[in-house]
Amino acid sequence: MDKNPSKTSAASAATTEKATTTTTLHNTGVSLHNTRVSLHNVRRVLQNFLLIWLDANIDESQEDFKNSLAHLRHIVASITTFTNVQECTDFLREIESEKAFMIVSGSLGQHIVPKIYTWPQLHSIYVFCNNRSVHEQWAKNILKIKGVHTNIESICKALQNDSARCDRALISISFRGIDASFMYTQLIKEALLEINDDEDGDNKSIREFAEYCRLQNDIATDEIESVEREYHQHTPIWWYTAPFFIYSMLNRGLRLLDVDIILKMGFFIRHLHRHIEKLHREQQSKVKTAKVLTVYRGQGLSLQDFEKVKQTKGGLMSFNNFLSTSRDRDLSLNAFARPAALQDSDSVGILFVMIIDPKLCATSSTPYVDVNNLSFFSDEGSEILFSTHTIFRIDQIKHIDDHDTERLWQVNLTFTGNDDHDLNALTAHMRKELSWTKGWSRLGDILIKMGHSAKAEQLYQILVDNAHKANDRANYNYQLGLVYSNMGEYSKALASHQQALDIRKKTLPPNHPDLATSYNTIGLVYSNMGEYSKALASHQQALDIRKKTLPPNHLDLATSYNTIGLVYSNRGEYSKALSFYEQALDIRQKILPPTHPDIATSYNNIGLIYSNMGEYTKALSFYEQALHIRQNILPPNHPDLATSYNTVGLVHSNMGDYAKALSFYEQALDICQKMLPPNHPDFAQSYNNIGWVYSNMSEYSKALSCYERALDIRQKILPPNHPDLATSYSNIGKVYSEMGKYSKALASHQRALDIYQKTLPPEHPNFAQSYNNMAMAYQNMGEYVKALPFLEQAINICQKSLPPNHPNFAQSYKNMGMVYQNMGNYKKALSFFERALDINEKSLPPSHPHIALVRNSIECVKKKM
Repeated sequence: MDKNPSKTSAASAATTEKATTTTTLHNTGVSLHNTRVSLHNVRRVLQNFLLIWLDANIDESQEDFKNSLAHLRHIVASITTFTNVQECTDFLREIESEKAFMIVSGSLGQHIVPKIYTWPQLHSIYVFCNNRSVHEQWAKNILKIKGVHTNIESICKALQNDSARCDRALISISFRGIDASFMYTQLIKEALLEINDDEDGDNKSIREFAEYCRLQNDIATDEIESVEREYHQHTPIWWYTAPFFIYSMLNRGLRLLDVDIILKMGFFIRHLHRHIEKLHREQQSKVKTAKVLTVYRGQGLSLQDFEKVKQTKGGLMSFNNFLSTSRDRDLSLNAFARPAALQDSDSVGILFVMIIDPKLCATSSTPYVDVNNLSFFSDEGSEILFSTHTIFRIDQIKHIDDHDTERLWQVNLTFTGNDDHDLNALTAHMRKELSWTKGWSRLGDILIKMGHSAKAEQLYQILVDNAHKANDRANYNYQLGLVYSNMGEYSKALASHQQALDIRKKTLPPNHPDLATSYNTIGLVYSNMGEYSKALASHQQALDIRKKTLPPNHLDLATSYNTIGLVYSNRGEYSKALSFYEQALDIRQKILPPTHPDIATSYNNIGLIYSNMGEYTKALSFYEQALHIRQNILPPNHPDLATSYNTVGLVHSNMGDYAKALSFYEQALDICQKMLPPNHPDFAQSYNNIGWVYSNMSEYSKALSCYERALDIRQKILPPNHPDLATSYSNIGKVYSEMGKYSKALASHQRALDIYQKTLPPEHPNFAQSYNNMAMAYQNMGEYVKALPFLEQAINICQKSLPPNHPNFAQSYKNMGMVYQNMGNYKKALSFFERALDINEKSLPPSHPHIALVRNSIECVKKKM
């Protein structure tokens, strides 16, 4: 994948966009026996639930407390104790991805539980006291309270049942067709299955998995030791069905698309699937005639998820995890569905009735197995276990009559295989893009596509170090270059891409497609570094090769057109940029599935051109198309979503809707904080954009703080004359002007102008912005004669580089009117104000604050005349 930035106006920073390239690579066969992706040692919750214990009299030094904690940790390893009610509720409020069980003393519970029992993250409450009769009175009407207890043993028993029920409900289900999580976990599983156990270093995987769990301090030590010591003494099915942490941890990883967990449990996913696959073949070989199978699954569903099921009736739903079902309807109903309805006010009890055609399972690579005598609970001979990624059609939803509850439902499903879904074409295309390699390298490429650059970097660095063939070294260095670009480490990216290019020049013919790929990605790095002439030269080398060797509608030509469009966009040549972007989109729409990420990239880039040309309605339309695709096919925290949130926010900011802009910018920043290193350029972009909104909302101290954070990042990671640094200086100068610090403002604007003069073509629209800023600094200092020439230069550049009704014209005319007004030339001032108003009324929404400001200026001038 190529990484390329899309420029906004001078008011905001560079966004980052991707354009995918196709490479002709081959399976590497590199042994990774000693290879591991070392994950960050960050404290994390590995299970679906945690336990909170609130009691004002907790004394952690007491033996009774220590013993109680030890008993509880056999069920829930992650336990947090509190003696302060406010601290406890603050902690509970922050929980998003897990369910919380709560032990609370009777006295505190009586006051706090009525305030929090409706919180959806709170699953079950256990009142722990010495006087049961007193506290049963207030507790009896709160469904989430699972008893008033006088000893820890009874709490443990209740907690055991509730945690198992919670685990069963918290699995990865897609209710509205097939989503991105389904596609990416399927691709990851396919890559994991390509890795041989001897290649993976089986015992080493187990040891490192155990060490990873210890580092999180979230799993009972004796359970970790059991897995490490006894893993090979039992089958994968036994471990999956055992009441240990493996079931909960794996399902959490698949439900949240938690790459850390999935990678660390990759060996187990592989072992469990292969075990099911092997036994499926053995069991089916003994069946003369395959009969339709009916199985059942009882569980709880949240009220919100049940609404999704009802809305999807007739459509598809999928289970992304290993799916445990039963032949026994009564067991599924009474042991799992009814308790969920009876004991949790936030849930309904669901009995899934699944019709399975064994022939369809065989053709769709979805094996299942009867685990009689294979599971941990060997006496339960009715369980059927499916491998991951089963897809069903929702046929019927009907209420189950029950004298104890109205929240019990049956949902009839028919197995459809795992190819009958909307994302199938996109998944097939993704597989094609990944077909250049297998195993670990394919896994790294998937991580890049998912936006997990740090993990991909660790993996590809190991692959580079272990590569012996020149072709492999070139390919892995190329991938590393993509990773470093995505991480904002452009010097490293350039070095890696240059190494790949040097190897390819020595080993490939002069017009080989991989040489074009290298030239193109090197050009992207130069674009990110602000060296646009070098970027254009590299892109032209790539395009020359591709035109000689590829058919006119090849995707690699679309990539070249996209990246050349990027350079022209950065140089302010918007008409040329739009032409290249449209050529790229035309090819992509002919070849790619309509939801492919590269089509979203094209929409976003075209939107940016329209935004820079002042056509905000068109820009918003393209941005929203890009965002819609990304929301449907990317993981929820993918950096490209942050890009879309930033660009949509930019349009709302330009249209004067600052509250809506701020909301989008904050969503972008939230993703950056979760996915990117702290000095990534996208952080600077987010801080810059948020600062711009605060500035327009007259919150100048907040704006200055954001701008300074953006500048600090850019000074650390960008070349000293990068245009984004000029953007930061320019915006800081504007805030200084608003704060009355005119000398500082002028100095900042001069630094911005100096950088632009060194790096941008002389008619770039950013010069108009810079000249306007200089003029306003002189105007604020009362030096009107000095201000006028800068404004004249700004208008001259706008006339050469922008459409006639671009808002930047209005800004220049308004500023010119202000200078003439201050000079007492009211006739000229009025003329410029009226021209500014005319453009603003044509290009901006009627409620935009700029229109009101110009009207006020006109009224003031008229009064003085």
